[in-house]
Amino acid sequence: MDQFKGYDAVSLATLIREKQVTSKEVIEATINRIEKHNPKVNAVNSTLFDEALSSTAEEQAGPFAGVPFLMKDLEFFAGTKYTGGSHYLRDFIAPIDSEFVSRVRKAGFITVGKTNTCELGIQPITEPSLFGPTRNPWNLDFTAGGSSGGAAAAVASGMVPLAHASDGGGSIRIPASCCGLFGLKLSRGRNPKGPDPVGIAISHCVSRTVRDSAAFLDVTHGSGLGDPYPAPKFTGSYLDVVLQKPRNLRIGFLTTTFDGSPIHPDCSAAVVDAARLLTDLGHEVEEAKPSIDVKGFTDAFTVLWYQMLLLGVSSMETLVGRKPTGDDFEPLTWAVLEEARKMTALDYLNASSYMQLLCREMALFFTKYDLLLSPTLSKPPVKIGEIQYSGDLAEYSRVVNEWVPYTPVANATGIPAMNVPLYWNDQGLPVGVHFMAPYGDEVTLFQLAGQLEEARPWKDREPGVK
Repeated sequence: MDQFKGYDAVSLATLIREKQVTSKEVIEATINRIEKHNPKVNAVNSTLFDEALSSTAEEQAGPFAGVPFLMKDLEFFAGTKYTGGSHYLRDFIAPIDSEFVSRVRKAGFITVGKTNTCELGIQPITEPSLFGPTRNPWNLDFTAGGSSGGAAAAVASGMVPLAHASDGGGSIRIPASCCGLFGLKLSRGRNPKGPDPVGIAISHCVSRTVRDSAAFLDVTHGSGLGDPYPAPKFTGSYLDVVLQKPRNLRIGFLTTTFDGSPIHPDCSAAVVDAARLLTDLGHEVEEAKPSIDVKGFTDAFTVLWYQMLLLGVSSMETLVGRKPTGDDFEPLTWAVLEEARKMTALDYLNASSYMQLLCREMALFFTKYDLLLSPTLSKPPVKIGEIQYSGDLAEYSRVVNEWVPYTPVANATGIPAMNVPLYWNDQGLPVGVHFMAPYGDEVTLFQLAGQLEEARPWKDREPGVK
């Protein structure tokens, strides 16, 4: 079962391509690992084992031909259940592939299952009432993060080397931080993600190695037909970029929130530790932060997030064939939908206008610095059940925004950002650090991530789940 332990997706693809192993052997080993670990971490909410094994009998094509993969349960994958972690969608079968999924299939990946997510991806934890909580492989009492918690727990526990993840406010980077993985949120429009008039969410992956993330982007990037937000074109290979040493960078860092509030000592220690490592590698690092009106940003981002959810549910009504009621959703989701219905077109336009101002503020910051370093979260992974909606939407939002003060800025402005797993606290829990870059500059992030991975490798660190 563990004969492929330690192999990332790039190396597995090479083994299969060179006929050192068969795709069937790799898929069978993957199925065994899922059956062993999933009962503990609850990362996979539906399996496609028979379909995956049937695929191994076919002639595989593409750079990742025969490599196992897990798809987050928030992406249309034709012929499979699309639940979004919601009772409302529990029996819905996706009629088509999204453009993103089409590219994953074309690359040769074999999807062996769907991963757990919080209901409709709206929380930084993964504890849907439909499937139950996903647990952190480093300590089962703690969250794997969200909304791509299932994907992160699956990769961290060794089920697959990488898995699909999506990010509308930190949903790649939060679970990557909680589970000790590399997680890159791409520039707006770098990968196809539509229809998405808000432009907040992106699809990519979580992975054990930086090169897997880069090689995966090589087979998925580029605008889809009619996409409203095309990112600057990239004609090279991101995989090649990872091997390139970055220039000496000027990096601003902060060990507080954007408004100067203190954070957990483990998170500030992770940033200070990263800053020292960056200095040793020849980069210029100093304390600095952009000028962000935190309340203004939070209010505006909330409007856009709520409207994005309302649009998504409204779109699903036609496909499901009936209008939802409060019984179809968890209380939090229904409360957000009710609040979203009270908002006006002017609220939406004002929020969009604020985000344009924030884009300019971040662009101004990046005229002085190449990157911004912060913690990914304001405190280490929280325990299962620690973040709960108790009927007060304002209080729930306060708790969430306090834990997740950094990642939404990248979604709102469309800039790329990554979690890098460089630090573990005394409890043995990962505490990630977060880098933001100017719009369109995944190259610098990949170069730096490759350099950091070489300087302080993390791939072979294993969580406690056995």
